[in-house]
Amino acid sequence: MTTPPLLWAGNAVVGRLMAGQVPPLTLNLIRWVLAALILLPLAWPALLPLSRITARWPHLLLIGVLGVGAFNSLQYLALVTSSPINVTLVAASMPVWMLAVGALCFGAKPTGRQLAGAALGLAGVLTVIGRGSLQALLAVHFVPGDLYILVAIIGWAFYSWLLARPPAHMQGRERPDWNWAGFLLVQSLFGVAAASVFTAGEQWAGAAPIQWSWGVAAALLYVAVGPSVLAYRCWGLGVAEGGPTLAAFFNNLTPLFAAVLSTLVLGDSPQPYHAAAFGLIVGGIAVSLQRGAVQKVPG
Repeated sequence: MTTPPLLWAGNAVVGRLMAGQVPPLTLNLIRWVLAALILLPLAWPALLPLSRITARWPHLLLIGVLGVGAFNSLQYLALVTSSPINVTLVAASMPVWMLAVGALCFGAKPTGRQLAGAALGLAGVLTVIGRGSLQALLAVHFVPGDLYILVAIIGWAFYSWLLARPPAHMQGRERPDWNWAGFLLVQSLFGVAAASVFTAGEQWAGAAPIQWSWGVAAALLYVAVGPSVLAYRCWGLGVAEGGPTLAAFFNNLTPLFAAVLSTLVLGDSPQPYHAAAFGLIVGGIAVSLQRGAVQKVPG
């Protein structure tokens, strides 16, 4: 469970490093094309027969767009104008948006503890946006990256709920017997289709060409293998062994790792308000968790 947050923090730092060298939407497209090629030898049986995919294409397209196409594109866009620390801290407020989307769209009534935890998490996000100053918060002018990552995590909340509450043809015996690699490959292909449209729009708008170098090639290989394939696999194994409750705590290591990596790689030292925001967000997660033993997920 420690490996995925470390890899995702590295993804944020690499995304910041690639700003000005690879257009952000193009970066996301290349990342998932490479990830799909890596997955293909492991998961090609998931593509046959094709009728299993075509019969479910509206749902698969939606989760592919939300989970692969839009989320990662918006994250890389955010990193053009915002720091990896800010982006990962705002993203760590995910439980707030998960509760809101669940209550408004899926009929999941939040508990009092969850609402209290959401309030703490939202306070952490506001701390980041206001850079630790109430006066600055009241007069805030959003950095575009702050807005992009907010939209991204709201989309991810919808994606997560669609995975938790899938349509009938993705439940029980009706669900194809895809393993983790097969399901990720199918999502990736739909996500790549969406990312291709986004990239075409980016190029049409006059995006600068890729500044190819060995460093850029290494960065592209890293985001394809680490945050995409390896992190997803480790996360699945970790959740299956320890349960989603424990996983929630580990997920919030991402901004901590991002702060350390940003200091080492980018020279962006964390500020006191980053520590305060991290404490509020983690405190919100702790408050919102229900009492009781951690349950394992079969798998």
